Amino acid sequence: MPAYLIANITVQDAAGFEAYRAAVPAVIARFGGRYLVRGGAIDVKEGAPALNRLVVLEFPDMATARAFYDSADYAPLLAMRLASTTGTVALAEGVPT
Repeated sequence: MPAYLIANITVQDAAGFEAYRAAVPAVIARFGGRYLVRGGAIDVKEGAPALNRLVVLEFPDMATARAFYDSADYAPLLAMRLASTTGTVALAEGVPT
């Protein structure tokens, strides 16, 4: 069943984040991931608008999503993102397709 990486971030350092954005798609693809949402417009319909830059990645399964996030390939990019943004990231299981 698919799994999703869901990130809600605020960019603090635009240049640093741009370097991350340029490098990360290739690593995501190596793990069979793909973007479903990548920072587009958000139209909050209920509740407080606590979303900033929303990103949703889909991976084949939770094991692969974890492997991506914990990988040596992603580690230097994660450090770049952590240095240039604040926010929340979670992994969530999807439903069987």
